[in-house]
Order: sequence, then structure tokens, then C-alpha cells
Amino acid sequence: MENKMTDRKLWEAYWKNYKFTAIPQKPVYKNYILPKECHSFIEIGGFPGLNAGYFYKHVCTDVTLLDFYVDRQVIHRVERDNGIPADSIRAIEADFFQFQADRTYDMVFSLGFIEHFQDTKDVIARHAALASPGGQLLIILPNLRGLNGLVQYVFDRPNLLIHNLKSMHLKHLKHICAELGLKDVRVEYTRKPMVWLEPKPGMSASVKKSVVKLLSCALKLFPIKCRLLSPYIIISATK
Repeated sequence: MENKMTDRKLWEAYWKNYKFTAIPQKPVYKNYILPKECHSFIEIGGFPGLNAGYFYKHVCTDVTLLDFYVDRQVIHRVERDNGIPADSIRAIEADFFQFQADRTYDMVFSLGFIEHFQDTKDVIARHAALASPGGQLLIILPNLRGLNGLVQYVFDRPNLLIHNLKSMHLKHLKHICAELGLKDVRVEYTRKPMVWLEPKPGMSASVKKSVVKLLSCALKLFPIKCRLLSPYIIISATK
């Protein structure tokens, strides 16, 4: 069975419509970073480097991103716009499933990555292989088994179809972590309710995005962590 649910062509088109260069100020994962020494960081699927930029400024300065689509000019723009010295964010352009690492990292991170593959256990295991002993895995994926999935189904069904909904079952993720022998495991829904659409060109896409943004603002009145409303799932574990 083909593991990948996307290809390079899809991501090239996606990043052409993505214009943001500001690193997150209050990222969803901030409170999940373990309070221990972290000297090195790698993000899987990390282009354009916004999360690497956050870690550079707040956690450690040895930051790397690995992605099979990299535009170094965009990464330089992220560095410049956020007051990060040029070439501080190392970028490796490679297929994660072919990549042979020559080192391990104190933090192995991904956001919006593992749900694009059929074999969730294999993808998490490959994250773990990059972690140093005692290192942290911090993996965030969208929760599309609730309201946000319905929004995608109505407004952007092609986007929904490139996500593996089976990867978004908390019990399944906990079972995988246990099978891999990971420690200090937390798998949970997080953050206040929010829905979104991926950036796409055209007036129709802009109108849809405006409607969904209004819905997202209204949902903030219901700060409940649950499968129906929570936008993200976070996996935190140590090796």
C-alpha cells in the first residue's frame, strides 16, 4: 500500500499561496516543551521554518528543518523578518523516508505531518529514531474527526482527502507510543476551538475563508477540549 498521501507537486502549489513569515508568538505547543536542557532541534516537514524560528529564539540555537520541498529564499525571509541571523536555520531538502541522519536531536518536532501518511506507527517510529536518549518527541496533528473535519468536507474536500483520519484516534496514538517504548507519554486534544481553510488563490476561496473565519471567532466562546471542537491533537513523549 502506498504510504504517502501527497506529493511534491501538491506542496509546491501549497507554498506558492502561503505568504506568512512571522514566527508564532503563542504557539499551541508552547506549554508542552519539557522544562529540561534542549541543545538541538529538528522539525520534520519544517519548511518554511516558522517553528524552527520560534525554537531558535526561545529554546536553542541549533535548529534544523527537514523537508522534501525547500525554498531557501523563503527561509532567509523568515530569518530576516524575525530578527534571526542569516543561515541560522539549517535546511535539509530530502525525503524523510530516505533520509539517513548522521546525528540525533534533543527535540524532534513536527506539526501537520504524520497525518499525511497511511502508516502512522512507521512515521512516529522514524521521529523517535532521530531523538537522542532522553530527548523529546513533540508531534502536533490536526483533529479532523470533529467540526473542523466537517468544515473541510463542505468547503475543501480535496484537502480532507489527503489526511489520514485514522491517525487522529487518541487511543491508537497512545497504543503506538506504548509499542515503541516511549516514556512520559501525553496524547490529548488541546487549545480553544478553531476552524480554518488552507490558503488558495481566487475570489471564491477568499469568500469561503472569510465565512470560516467568522465561524472560528464564534467558536472561541466555547473553550472546551474535546473531539468535536478541539482543532489539534498533541503527542508529547520522551525516548
